[in-house]
Amino acid sequence: MRTVQVQVGKNYDILIDRNILKDSGTFIKNVFKRDNVRAAIVSDSNVAPLYSEIVINSLKSVGYETSLFVFPAGEQSKKLSTIEKMYQHFSENSLTRKDIVVALGGGVTGDMAGFAAATYLRGIDFVQIPTTLLSQVDSSVGGKTGVDTDFGKNLVGAFWQPRLVIIDINTLDTLSNRVFCDGMGEVIKYGCIKSKSLFEKLENNNIKDIIEDVIEECVSIKKDVVEADEKETTGERALLNFGHTFGHSIEKLYNFSTISHGEAISIGSCIITRASEKANLTKSGCLDRIENLLKKYNLPTTTDKSILDIANASKNDKKSVGTSIGLVLIDDIGSSFIYKIKLEDIYNFINCL
Repeated sequence: MRTVQVQVGKNYDILIDRNILKDSGTFIKNVFKRDNVRAAIVSDSNVAPLYSEIVINSLKSVGYETSLFVFPAGEQSKKLSTIEKMYQHFSENSLTRKDIVVALGGGVTGDMAGFAAATYLRGIDFVQIPTTLLSQVDSSVGGKTGVDTDFGKNLVGAFWQPRLVIIDINTLDTLSNRVFCDGMGEVIKYGCIKSKSLFEKLENNNIKDIIEDVIEECVSIKKDVVEADEKETTGERALLNFGHTFGHSIEKLYNFSTISHGEAISIGSCIITRASEKANLTKSGCLDRIENLLKKYNLPTTTDKSILDIANASKNDKKSVGTSIGLVLIDDIGSSFIYKIKLEDIYNFINCL
């Protein structure tokens, strides 16, 4: 089993292996080392039928009292009304500060369960068990939690680190090709911003042949960034938002339906790199390599939404400060930086399609 340790506040481990879901109760009890614990498992309507029984049985085998909260799968559920139902479930099952929340599912599940844990009783512990590629390489690590609102994506949330992350690679076998490729949007992002060697591995190999190595490298990159800038105060962690400013705008323009997060980030990465190449801020040819790699994994590189609409939607991005925003650009594959621009200049900067 591969283990990556994140050192922020209370250190926590990311466990990576195949067929470890059945041992999740043992791993969790080894972290908390206390008796009479209640565990509220949060999952969605797609994942719960596949894996909740395995996790429940594992938790019961180590003496935990369990309950299961299931919400309708999809980004449309990622809202405060769902969180309120989680609070009700926690209350009805008598969760206290010594108890835990277990997020079993993809990024939406982890974001919401983490936010509910961060705010219920002013904070209770939670564990991430990510079951999609996107959540395994990105959203389950680092403590960003939250929900979407009518005025933007992830604008209500909290930094709340998990106490343990359990990545069972076998859960990827039940994903559709589209959902698997959705996670590749985030994997490719890591190559763009931090690792030329990872990018080249993705160009030259089938991801499924090197999946363990790729997951470990992605979470290792993220843990280094999170340790350097846990709450996005120094700017280092903002580099993880490559493609996200305009990707989030695109998700919003599609009303958080039709297009997935990874697909939107894919398009956002192309928009920003096309603009930065035109402005001579990025080495010529990077866009072609990024587009080709995204297409290799069936990810879109263009959208029918107008650049004006995308630019306007980005002005409510949570990364904006005053009248400016920091856009994440690459100067070359594997090397990234923050480029500050006034909100009023976004449209002119990206209007080069």
